[in-house]
Amino acid sequence: MKARRLEGVGIVITRPREPAEALAAALACEGARPIVFPALAIEDVAPSAATEDALAHLERATLAIFVSAHAVDKGVAAARLRRPWPAALRVAAVGEATAEALRNSGFARVISPPERHDSEGLLALPELAAVRGSHVLIFRGEGGRERLREVLQERGATVAYVECYRRVKPRADPATLIAAWKRGEIQAVSALSGETLENFVAMIGPAGSALLGSATLVVPHEAIGSHREARRFARVVVAPHGAEGLAQALSGIRVAP
Repeated sequence: MKARRLEGVGIVITRPREPAEALAAALACEGARPIVFPALAIEDVAPSAATEDALAHLERATLAIFVSAHAVDKGVAAARLRRPWPAALRVAAVGEATAEALRNSGFARVISPPERHDSEGLLALPELAAVRGSHVLIFRGEGGRERLREVLQERGATVAYVECYRRVKPRADPATLIAAWKRGEIQAVSALSGETLENFVAMIGPAGSALLGSATLVVPHEAIGSHREARRFARVVVAPHGAEGLAQALSGIRVAP
């Protein structure tokens, strides 16, 4: 029987529970030993007055930008509870996972960067270059980077946020994870954001942090790889998008006999 390409590779998946479980199943099919340890959770928030106004008058907007798949799931559902999505309102996504979530939600035409899956990649597209006089809605969680808003305002757009969820640090006992790590069963940790990485390091505490130097950190782009907490790891690998991209990155990791 041919060996699977990730045979025996232990990978900690830190994304929220539901997508983490789906990714774990895909990696297990390749022979990996995934450990689901969410370092980020998504919670609903009560809509603010500004959010209610934006959702009730979507036809005023020229462009709706979604910063994550969670923003799509929460934001589109909230909008459609109030009224049909305006046919003329264009949608854009920061990254392919978010674009895929929009397509799965019924949007046939999605503006999304083909290569660099971040705010800078989206801002580099011609569709976001000439926005003077436009009204842009950014669907996101509470807080977060201000780069999109700042640049679009500099280009002459009016920008408002639709904050439809919050990110929180889960409570979890890391004892089982740390025990597996000490047995040599973990070779890599996957983190999708700097916030997730910070949460993970805090959650595993000093005992877990002492083990980071034995593992590879796998991230979706270089900005996360340059995070201060990333320096604790043996090395950092930037993986292509999706489960297949992560599998490709993990396939270069050797497992000690």
